[in-house]
Amino acid sequence: MSETIEQTDVLVIGSGFGGAIAAYHLAAGGAKVTVLERGPWLKNDEFEHDYKLGSSYTRIFDFTVGDGMSVLGGNCVGGGSVVYFAAMPRAPKFVFDRHGSIGRRMWPGSVSRDTLDPWYDRIEESLSVSRQDWSDASYSGGLWGAACHHAGRTANPLAAAIDNSRCTNCNFMMAGCRFEAKQSLTVNYLPAALAHGAEIRPLHEVQHLTRTPEGNYRVHYNIVHDEDYRLQNGSGVIEAKLVVMAAGAGATPVILQRSESHLGTMPHAVGRYFSGNGERLNTAILDEDKVAEILGLTRGDGNLPYGANAIGKGPTVASWDKLDGSLPEYSRYSLEQLYFPPGLGTILAQAPDATGPTWFGREKKEILRNWKSWLTIFCMTEDDNEGVFGPPPATGNSHRISQQMLGRGNLSYHPTKNTWHGWNQADADVKEILEKDGLAKVMPWTNDLVGAYTVHPLASCRMGDDPATSALDDTNELRGHSGIFVTDGSAVPGALTVNPAMTIAALAERAVPHIVAAAQARGVQVSYGAPAPTGYKNGRKAVLPLLRKRLATV
Repeated sequence: MSETIEQTDVLVIGSGFGGAIAAYHLAAGGAKVTVLERGPWLKNDEFEHDYKLGSSYTRIFDFTVGDGMSVLGGNCVGGGSVVYFAAMPRAPKFVFDRHGSIGRRMWPGSVSRDTLDPWYDRIEESLSVSRQDWSDASYSGGLWGAACHHAGRTANPLAAAIDNSRCTNCNFMMAGCRFEAKQSLTVNYLPAALAHGAEIRPLHEVQHLTRTPEGNYRVHYNIVHDEDYRLQNGSGVIEAKLVVMAAGAGATPVILQRSESHLGTMPHAVGRYFSGNGERLNTAILDEDKVAEILGLTRGDGNLPYGANAIGKGPTVASWDKLDGSLPEYSRYSLEQLYFPPGLGTILAQAPDATGPTWFGREKKEILRNWKSWLTIFCMTEDDNEGVFGPPPATGNSHRISQQMLGRGNLSYHPTKNTWHGWNQADADVKEILEKDGLAKVMPWTNDLVGAYTVHPLASCRMGDDPATSALDDTNELRGHSGIFVTDGSAVPGALTVNPAMTIAALAERAVPHIVAAAQARGVQVSYGAPAPTGYKNGRKAVLPLLRKRLATV
C-alpha cells in the first residue's frame, strides 16, 4: 500500500526573512502555503533572560563550526529575525557595483540601490523601521559616539526595527524579545500569513527534494525532537507545485547539494562564494577614570562612569566614515557598537598586553573581572567570498555535536589577502579611536579557536547575471530548476559592509512578484498585491489571538 503524500501549492523552507515574506504574500494572494521550520516555535514568555543550556538561548540558535569559519544563526519560527539585534540600515550604493573575486560586477544588472529602494521602503513600512535618536542610544552606544567624536570621527544612531515604547533596555534581545518591542517576523509577516491560511510547522527539518513526472517537487523532511535536536520523531513528504527555499545561507546550499542526485546537476555556484559579510569583532577594555576625564561621561549615583556593558539594546550607534565609494574595494567598512552576550564574547575576547596566551590564563581572568567596562565593536568589511561547502552530512546542515545549538559543518573558509586587508584596516581603525589618550586597550577576538565567525552568512547560492558564478537569476529562481526560488541570505551576492537583514528582506519582497508569476504558470490560483502587514503588527486585534491560540497547541 503506497504512502499518502500531502499536497500543497507552495512549500516554504524556513521562516526567517526570506520565508516569512514569501509565505505572507502567497497566502494573502490565495495560494495554499505550508512553511517547514526546523526549529521550535516559542511564545513570548518562553524567551528567558538567561543564557543557560536548555533555555531559549540554546533552543533558538544554531552554531555551526566549519573549517576556518563558524556561523551563528537562528533556529526557530521567525528564524534570524528572532535572534537579530534589529539593526536595519540600507546597503551603500557602492556595494551593488562590487567586483569581488570575479573581476566584474557581482550583482545582477537589474539590481542596484536605486532599483531596490522601493522594496526597502516596503520593509520600513512593514517592520516600522526608523532612525533612532541619540536619546534612544544605549550607554555603550553613547560612549562609542563620544569616543568617535574625541578621535575626530563621526558616528550616527542606527535605523532599527524596535518599538522603543515597549523596549525595557534589558539587552536580552538576541535571545528573543519577551515584550514584542523588537519587530521580529513573529509579530508581523508570520501572523499575517497565518491569518490568510498559511500553515507553519516547527521542528520539521528538510533533507532533500525530488521531482515528480508531472514536474512538481516533493520535499522530504524529518521531524526533530523538541529537546534533543540529534533525535528524530518521524519523517514525511509534502508535494508542492513550487518551492521557496529560505533555510539560511548555511543550510539552503546543503539541502540543494543533497538533492543533486535526485534533481540533477546543480549550478556551479551552489555551495560556493560564501561570504561571512567580512565580519570581525574587537573588545575594548575601558579605563573608567579616562571615560570620566576624557569623555566627560558619568552615570551618577556612585556608579562607574560607564560600567554598563549589559544595559541597553544591542547595536545603537555606528561609524560610517569608511563607507565611501571612492575608496578602493576591501578598504570600506562600518564600525558598530555591539553588545554580545556571555558565551562566545567572553571566550573569544583577548587580553591586551598579555605575556602568555591572550584568550585564556591569568590576564584573561583579570579582564573578565571587569566585564562591565567592556565595549565591543563590530566591523563589517568586504571579504572575497572564499567560502566553499564540502559534501553534505547525511542529515541536516551539520553533524550535531550537542543536544542543542552546536554542530560541525562542511563549510571551508580560508581568508585571502584581500579579506585580511579589510580586517586589518578595520582593526587598526578601532584601535586608533578607542586607544586615543589612553581611553582603552583594544584587541580583536581570537581566530585561533574557531577561525573566522559570522552572524550574517551570505552568498552561498547567490544571484547574478553570469551562470558560471551565480546560482540564481535576477528573479531569485534556481538556474536549471524552474519552480525553485531562493530568498534568504544565500541569494545576496556578497558582503554588504552593514547589517544585511534589511537587504535580505528587500530582495525577498522584490522576488515575490516573480514567484507569484511562476506559481500562476503552474496552475496555482494566486494573485499579487497584498499590502504591507502593518495592521497585523500594530493592531493585534484579530491576528495575535489566533496566533496565541495556535502557539498553545504546539
